[in-house]
Amino acid sequence: MTTTKREAVSAILDPDPTKVFFAMRNAHSYYGESYIVQGVSLDVRQGEIVALLGRNGAGKTSTLRTIARLDNPELKQGEIWLEGKPIHTMAAWQASRAGIQLVPEDRRIIPGLSVEENLILAQVAPDQGWSLEEIYEHFPRLAERRKQEGVTLSGGEQQMLAVARALARNVKLLLLDEPYEGLAPVIVREIEKIVQDIRARGITTIIVEQNAVAALRMSDRAVILDTGELVWAGSAQELLDNERLRKEYLAL
Repeated sequence: MTTTKREAVSAILDPDPTKVFFAMRNAHSYYGESYIVQGVSLDVRQGEIVALLGRNGAGKTSTLRTIARLDNPELKQGEIWLEGKPIHTMAAWQASRAGIQLVPEDRRIIPGLSVEENLILAQVAPDQGWSLEEIYEHFPRLAERRKQEGVTLSGGEQQMLAVARALARNVKLLLLDEPYEGLAPVIVREIEKIVQDIRARGITTIIVEQNAVAALRMSDRAVILDTGELVWAGSAQELLDNERLRKEYLAL
């Protein structure tokens, strides 16, 4: 009997997802009738940085949105667990309170509000995360621009604000969707340093990024999606060293 790629990846998963820091099991998500996330399963250990990679249209962003419990795509089958809690039964606001924070590709900075007002608004609901003082210590650029309207920041500064706003909430699992898009290399390096600082604080991160090499350089492990299915999982270094895999699934 031939073993499929999905079965080979699933074989390395913990049999009890409630005992893993973060676990996703056989998740199937749809945009209307469009079948996007097709049976994805993965485990993430506490404090890890995991790169979620694949070509355009592979289902990476949809997987992050499924984890964050957004309405689109709709999770129709499967389970999601964080520290033994069933996230798959929750709405997006409940998943956020449980500690899952998504930083979307479009950043969603609120117009008409200053940098500091964007951060304060994130702390209105219970389960606050980092204080403003902690945020400004780790994001000195934001401290300098705290009174400036958020949408007038540069692209790199808006990305920093989007990450900082997530950290202002209770965050156990940080989901970063294309954090390097459109940013100069010097800003990419700053974002990388921030993510490493976040890991030093014990926060777990899943990063989706078209710049796969940059994502792999800072990650512990990597998983690859192909047309909505998880087809490979292993160490980030293993993928960096495997030219055949990179060419087949990432066009690198």
